[in-house]
Amino acid sequence: MVPGALAWALLGLVLGVLPVSQAAVVVAAAYGCAYGVAEVFGLRLPAPGRRWQVPQDMLIGASGSGRLVVWGTILGPGFLTRNPYPAFGMLVLLAASVGRLPAAIGVAAAIGAAHAGGRGSALLRDSAAFRDRAAFRDRATVQDDPFALVLRSLRWRALDGIALLAVAGAAIVTAGYRLG
Repeated sequence: MVPGALAWALLGLVLGVLPVSQAAVVVAAAYGCAYGVAEVFGLRLPAPGRRWQVPQDMLIGASGSGRLVVWGTILGPGFLTRNPYPAFGMLVLLAASVGRLPAAIGVAAAIGAAHAGGRGSALLRDSAAFRDRAAFRDRATVQDDPFALVLRSLRWRALDGIALLAVAGAAIVTAGYRLG
């Protein structure tokens, strides 16, 4: 969580210094509406971001703590790896919309800690299931079922869309308050 929080705090520092908060609120409203509607109704707009994942070369031969550092610094912040849900892009816009420098750093660090914590928890869950071979086989069977995968993906995409629409609504109200 620490690398994620630090990377995001640095982003908050940069965004807090730049005069982008008004524009970020307006862009967040438009982004949330566009991607929110697309996600809720099952339309597939490509999420902004990268397709890159952690290269195996960086992990081969590394100790357990070395792997932890690599995964934590690359996966934790989420800037250098693939994030399939558009809500990740909204997180950057929310950090940019704060406006005041100390608040921007704090909000961005909290976003980074939450994002890194979520990704770390998923890795711990998967590694614990892998250690228990029977549970891993059962879990792999469920994940290998294409119908189950599609249903799970649709559910998470719909929730992602609802969250984006909720944030877009808040951004519209904020933009109206700031501009009015």
